[in-house]
Amino acid sequence: MSNSPIADFNWEVAERRGIKGGYSKADRESLEKMYDATLFTSKENEVVIGVVVGINEKDVVVNLGLKSDGLVPLSEFRDLPDLKIGDKVEIYVESQEDKSGQLLVSRKKARIVSAWTNIQKALEEDTIIEGFVKRRTKGGLIVDVFGVEAFLPGSQIDVKPIRDFDIYVGKKMEVKVVKINNSNDNVVVSHKVLIEKDIEQQKSAILNNLEKGQVLEGVIKNMTNFGVFIDLGGVDGLLHITDISWARINHPEEVLKLDEKVQVVVLDFDEDKKKISLGMKQLTAHPWDRLPEEVTVGSKVKGKIVNVADYGAFLEIVSGVEGLIHVSEISWSQHLRNPQDFFKVGDEIEAVVLTLDRDERRMSLGIKQLTEDPWSKQDLLTKYAVGSKHSGVVRNLTNFGLFLELEEGIDGLVHVSDLSWTKKIKHPSEFTKVAETLDVVVLELDSENRRLALGHKQLEENPWDTFEGIFAVGSVHNGTVITKNDKGAEVELTYGITGFATTKNLAKEDGSLVEIGETVEFKVVEFNKDERKIALSHSKVGVAEEAKKSGGAGSGANKGGGAKKAGEKVEKIAPVEKTTLGDIAELSALKDAMSKAENKKK
Repeated sequence: MSNSPIADFNWEVAERRGIKGGYSKADRESLEKMYDATLFTSKENEVVIGVVVGINEKDVVVNLGLKSDGLVPLSEFRDLPDLKIGDKVEIYVESQEDKSGQLLVSRKKARIVSAWTNIQKALEEDTIIEGFVKRRTKGGLIVDVFGVEAFLPGSQIDVKPIRDFDIYVGKKMEVKVVKINNSNDNVVVSHKVLIEKDIEQQKSAILNNLEKGQVLEGVIKNMTNFGVFIDLGGVDGLLHITDISWARINHPEEVLKLDEKVQVVVLDFDEDKKKISLGMKQLTAHPWDRLPEEVTVGSKVKGKIVNVADYGAFLEIVSGVEGLIHVSEISWSQHLRNPQDFFKVGDEIEAVVLTLDRDERRMSLGIKQLTEDPWSKQDLLTKYAVGSKHSGVVRNLTNFGLFLELEEGIDGLVHVSDLSWTKKIKHPSEFTKVAETLDVVVLELDSENRRLALGHKQLEENPWDTFEGIFAVGSVHNGTVITKNDKGAEVELTYGITGFATTKNLAKEDGSLVEIGETVEFKVVEFNKDERKIALSHSKVGVAEEAKKSGGAGSGANKGGGAKKAGEKVEKIAPVEKTTLGDIAELSALKDAMSKAENKKK
């Protein structure tokens, strides 16, 4: 113990504190003489190596080879829980004598000075050092290196993106110093640079040996709605969503997880090997190979709707095996409807196999086949016999007519010419609307070709049979011009029918023409019942009056002369109030009156 150097020390304080290994009075005097001969002068503000010579509950006595020992608070040795007498430690000498003549030392400052020296050396020599992750912070981690808090950015933790920084807190980590900012004592370290070289070697090895069909192990590093990116060991490959599973999936997260290790096969890559396409489902047998043999055309199958499109729905029979239910195979109705009105994803339904090609792995299904075809019913010919009357719902409008649904699967066509006897309808929308109910009569039935011709106007008697007598050639009627063009004008007559007058037949006595909205007298110059056309003339009305005054021929249309007087009776009829198409009874009465007059004359 007498060989242990000790500096000038306040023995009274030491004895009060009960420092282990204290000196007796005789030892102290002997040592003082010995030390006087061996003392050396140390520079202040530098780090020296000292030896622990005493420890109590609050302080540690350290021999620095100076005139007196250093007294360091025990709290500065918290990182050394096993500290004992005789251990060597680094101590920073602040001053050999303070105002009280005591030696001022600090282990904390010694650690800081030593730490910055080691950090600077690690940066210059590019050496690997060990740090301790203390906590996470915004954008990264705080790492203790040599007692100095250094910043480890999140991007420098690993070559792959790190989503959970907390898993590193409280653990040791090897790092390299990449930057020192002396102005604010900031140190930046990196763990990523340690593994980049190894990864670069792995990457070169993978790319050099890359082949189609090669099976590799990788880690999922990123997920998107179209697929996942897999780290193959420094090389990234894309596993498209369609190559994950034979079954249909909407997002990769349904079957995969981030950071999960997976086996994949190389499907393709470009010449530079920068784009690598991977597959996972190719490592398992195709589901079509496991499709039961009893699934044949005509058999019934059950499954789950996995997708609904405008043209139909896809039914999954077994995992990875789907069949298409085309929109035309949903209902017997010829009116195409939206498949979303019938299905939603997840529905479990039954269907009938219509076509099956195991080689091409295609299957078409139908559900309307689960019910009887309405066109094959035995009572169809009787129920929809020609002349029978029915009511239906307007399902579709076209330029040439409308389709009327009489019942599920039974549609009929009402041609635009069969909507009204009197109105000239250019488009069915002028007469009715989709979803409206319309009464019709069956005109023609072709069950073999699934065709049904319907008519609406045929529900009423053809008024043109009556009009033939009312609007006989030579008769004069009041008419209103409703439209005009270069060829002439359309004239509205009584009973809601119209006639046509050419431009020259619109001339008045003063030479002007009848304009739109004017109501004047028109003479019938032509009547065609089959084509429902009436030709009119205003300019010939005056000519007819002059001929009548001079005793000339009447304006009747019959060549035999027998109907001439009857024609004269209706040559000029007083204006008649307009009626609707439903006033067929009145028209029939007029026809009957004309027939009686004709019979009486005969």
